[in-house]
Amino acid sequence: MKPPLSPPTAESDRSRPDSLSGNGRCGASSSALSILVIDDNPRIAESLGIAIELAGHRLDIASGPEEGFSRLAAQRYDAILLDLNYAAGRTDGAEGLAMLARLLADDPAACIIVITAHSGIRLAVAAMQAGARDFVMKPWRNAELIAKIEVAAARPAPRADRPHAYGGEVPGGEPARLLGDSPAIEQVRALIRRVGPTRAGIVVTGPSGAGRTLIAQAVHAASGDVDRPMARLDLRDTAAWDRLAGEEAGTWLLRHPDRLDEVAQARLLDRLPMAARFIAIADDPGGITPALARRIATVEIAAPSLVQRQADIPLLARHFARIAAERHGRPAPRFTPAAEALLISAPWPDETRGLSAAIERALLLGDGGVIEAALLAPAAPVVAAAAPRSSFDLDETERGMIEAALIEHHHNVTHAAQALGLSRGALYRRMARHGL
Repeated sequence: MKPPLSPPTAESDRSRPDSLSGNGRCGASSSALSILVIDDNPRIAESLGIAIELAGHRLDIASGPEEGFSRLAAQRYDAILLDLNYAAGRTDGAEGLAMLARLLADDPAACIIVITAHSGIRLAVAAMQAGARDFVMKPWRNAELIAKIEVAAARPAPRADRPHAYGGEVPGGEPARLLGDSPAIEQVRALIRRVGPTRAGIVVTGPSGAGRTLIAQAVHAASGDVDRPMARLDLRDTAAWDRLAGEEAGTWLLRHPDRLDEVAQARLLDRLPMAARFIAIADDPGGITPALARRIATVEIAAPSLVQRQADIPLLARHFARIAAERHGRPAPRFTPAAEALLISAPWPDETRGLSAAIERALLLGDGGVIEAALLAPAAPVVAAAAPRSSFDLDETERGMIEAALIEHHHNVTHAAQALGLSRGALYRRMARHGL
């Protein structure tokens, strides 16, 4: 059981941050700080919120690690207050320490302050040894709490013994943080941590819409050029190549080098500044000539498709739903069990980009803060029109939609047929064909 609180609980009128200055990174705090609290106890979070906002700082609250990573992927924070226990009855701090490790692996300069009870002093010490900037004991004194946050946020983090990491701050850009826990996306993270700090040319491949640009941003965030914006150039616009002459250093994002013929690639190679680093995005790395590849494609990072990271789809869907809800002033929606089943079973056109668009559309068309399978189903027919698939894939898509509709309507065939736009007879025939 969590210890009693100080100060007493009250409803928090949380303001949204206007200007964010770091993804949990330590830096000077001459103005209001943006702070993320990750704690599953709403009373704790609200009490922290009262103290933080009375001190003139800005606050967001995440109810657990998943929402915490989601918020960190969407915006930047000067400090992160991290609880160490989340599951009911757990007091060993394993969940919080695991999140602390991943946060610091993403960004070694992250400014993290752990929250623990007096009985958890050993956990606090372990967290400090693992890289936390400070700790707060429950119950706390407001003045001490605010002082700890402000001092930790103002103190520069040591960098000498730590490489840059992909979750770091990129001036003028969005946080470069990859969501998901699947082996496929963790392999990408590990590769970014290995090659990001080098000067090697990187080519990012994989299906369009799978997050290739985000991976390129993550590589840049892990590099020594992180303090300089990454210049971008679509190589199909040869008139824009003149920009290369004015930049001798820094990092360039080059799009579509594989779509140039051999002569154009040779001309491009002659124009590349010797001191610059290049990150390319290509559909076919084999289409890059060997001479050009030595400069811009020494290492390939393949963005995994949603099929390769299927376990991440529900997490990504909740992240996209939260972002869309905030954008349109709606409450964060929940997914029905049938909708969750459809999310995993249906192929999504345009990969994660297409999934995000489908979630946003479902949010806008739905009522009562609930996303049903029928609201997501319209995305499926687009797959056949936009990217022809084998008959097996189409059969699996149809079966998944029928199963989702039947679950959604408690196996009422009439209602399921109406949701699918079919007659009862047509639905029965399809159910027989699929063995349902």
